[in-house]
Amino acid sequence: MAFEYVINMSEVNIMPNSINENEINLLRKELELLMLERQSLLRVTGAAAGLIAEMDSHDLPISTVEAADLLATIINKLSEETLQDALSSVHAEIVD
Repeated sequence: MAFEYVINMSEVNIMPNSINENEINLLRKELELLMLERQSLLRVTGAAAGLIAEMDSHDLPISTVEAADLLATIINKLSEETLQDALSSVHAEIVD
């Protein structure tokens, strides 16, 4: 028994190499959300970097110093550009 498949191409919605308008709008909204999230994370990072820079570890409990050291280590792993963006977001700067 043989089966024959017939496809009516007028009923098939094929858009090769293109993205429909709904997908574009969804991607645009997702990108906007990601950029807002990045700004929030930069502000948190900038504030944390400023806090670490102003801390006097001699006046703190050891557990606080350890937490600050972990935070400083993570901040120091950021690229120079990201760190500058973070500091700029809270109107802080690196002083030599």
